[in-house]
Amino acid sequence: MLDIKFLRENQSLVENNIKKKFQDDKLPLVREVVDLDIAYRGMLEELEIMRASVNKTSKEIGALMFQGKKDEAELAKTQVSNLKKAIPEAEKKVDELKVKIREIMLKIPQIIADDVPVGKDDGENVEVARFGNCVKKDFDIPYHVELMERFNGLDIDSARKTSGAGFYYLKGDVARIHSAILSYARDFMIDKGFEYYVPPIMIRSHVVSGVMSFAEMDGMMYKIEGEDLFLIGTSEHSMVGKFADEIISEEDLPHALTSYSPCFRKEVGAHGIEERGVYRIHQFEKQEMIIICKPEDSPEWFGRLWKNTVNFFLSLDVPVRALECCSGDLADLKVKSIDVEAWSPRLEKFFEVGSCSSLGDAQARRLGIRVRPSDNNAQKYFAHTLNNTVIAPPRALIYFFENNLNDDGSVSIPEPLRPYLGGKDKILPKS
Repeated sequence: MLDIKFLRENQSLVENNIKKKFQDDKLPLVREVVDLDIAYRGMLEELEIMRASVNKTSKEIGALMFQGKKDEAELAKTQVSNLKKAIPEAEKKVDELKVKIREIMLKIPQIIADDVPVGKDDGENVEVARFGNCVKKDFDIPYHVELMERFNGLDIDSARKTSGAGFYYLKGDVARIHSAILSYARDFMIDKGFEYYVPPIMIRSHVVSGVMSFAEMDGMMYKIEGEDLFLIGTSEHSMVGKFADEIISEEDLPHALTSYSPCFRKEVGAHGIEERGVYRIHQFEKQEMIIICKPEDSPEWFGRLWKNTVNFFLSLDVPVRALECCSGDLADLKVKSIDVEAWSPRLEKFFEVGSCSSLGDAQARRLGIRVRPSDNNAQKYFAHTLNNTVIAPPRALIYFFENNLNDDGSVSIPEPLRPYLGGKDKILPKS
């Protein structure tokens, strides 16, 4: 959410930013919120004048009575009485205007970084770099469901009976690899100095609206019936919400956190749910990284975060590439984003496995996460927040199995995973 003062002083910049994001339908909101802000500040000034008049006139009544000016004192009493009756109505109007302004400000997108490529949708995202050797196998690679079923490790049909489309059972060696990858991801991030968390998987509505846009919320979040609780779509939601309404000492920054959680998404949209597979599903698990930092440090952290994911996948012998998200592909709270995509030898193309995002002060402003400067004379300011996926299986298992599959049907286990799998260096198919 932008600062209304910033919008007031940079209306053209805000409008140009909306155009860069191809959201021209939001342009009238800028003019509307400017007009509401003028009305709000005018009403607030009028309210302050009324309150000051009550205080001043109330003090004068005693003096008038002391001087024997009873008629003037009675007139002053009437004025005070009328003002006191008018003040609640003025306060109500001020509050209503304040709510309307916030509602509109929540819909106006964050100012994107100057170097974000301008494009309408994800088809215009820009490749930054490729990492690893994208090998084309000289044998046929089956669809990932068939591949995992060869290890007796995936049961989608039973999950459809119990839960519907978009769910799965993992078992045996496949389930062990799933857990091993998450354990390795945890330790990978701890070794990089991140503090490990297991957060709540349900959050209240004010946290939801603090960490994401309304459009994202409608398409992602599951609401708990009859309660002010939502299932998280990523642990970033609870981890950033943890700092809501806090004032953090500058000396304590940055907070470098890594969190594990189950995640739940409705996956509403044109892409739909994958009926026969684990690429796009309702439930998955995820290791995340979250940064709370000073504004001047966020560009450096952004680069470090997405490179962490690259190095993690390379350690699992999975080639990846990094894509800079264009303006039209950025969610409203994002300043900048890079997607990490893994190589699929079966299809000989890349697929998204993680997304690194810098949100500037958007989440902090919505949630009231402020920083107290080390200089006591300096003003408090809003922190910057960033997040990135380490790994989110079972989707990531698709590319792990494809890239580590051997021509005899076995799957090699990269060295970093072996301690989590009893020292195994490969697994063999059951059929």
